[in-house]
Amino acid sequence: MKPHRLFWGLLRRRECLVPTLRGWIAVLAIATALTVIVIGSLHPFLAVTASVSGEVLVVEGWAPDYTFEEAVAEFKRHHYRKVYVTGGPLEQGSHLSEYGTYAELGAAILIRKGLNNDAVLAVPSPRVRQDRTHAAAVALNGWLRQHNAMPANLNVISLGAHARRSWLLFGKVLGEKTRVGIIAVEDRDYDPKRWWKTSQGVRLVADELLAYCYARFLFFPSKNSQLPSTGAR
Repeated sequence: MKPHRLFWGLLRRRECLVPTLRGWIAVLAIATALTVIVIGSLHPFLAVTASVSGEVLVVEGWAPDYTFEEAVAEFKRHHYRKVYVTGGPLEQGSHLSEYGTYAELGAAILIRKGLNNDAVLAVPSPRVRQDRTHAAAVALNGWLRQHNAMPANLNVISLGAHARRSWLLFGKVLGEKTRVGIIAVEDRDYDPKRWWKTSQGVRLVADELLAYCYARFLFFPSKNSQLPSTGAR
């Protein structure tokens, strides 16, 4: 028997399956379980640590002071030969500071915390409106190429949920000749195990997830942006 057509043959009646009460309960239970799994695994995914053996350490200069304490401990624990500090111009108070960039400020912090002057090098990046992590990686890549100092392996130290994005972008820029590892320092502004219980945790994790997805799937830098640039101090 042919289905009955309505409105001059533009529509027709068809049977479809809909969940029963028991079915809706099952759907809700599955959705809840998946949500719990995603929430529980999201922060560890972003705040990743996957270090490699090497003699070079890179620290992102915009990070808080306790990140540099962890960097000093890492440097001494694994006997690195060199530590590079990246970062662009200070966003606040630069006219009151002798340091014009996060790279220079971060290098000074590491030296003040006990590292040798000869082991620490600031590699500033230019002011950009967006993609600052990529700009920092490009500046480092440029300096290493100019000075024929490209290492076989290096580790990048980043803060919390930003680590996954730093790993991705530094790997894109340096990965052709250098194996890039990542070390995430725990963000003390929220509890990483219960990040969804504070506005700060939700905001940072959500921002970093969106930023990582953009960098992973939508960010295609021009070849000109990979050219060597800037000098170290």
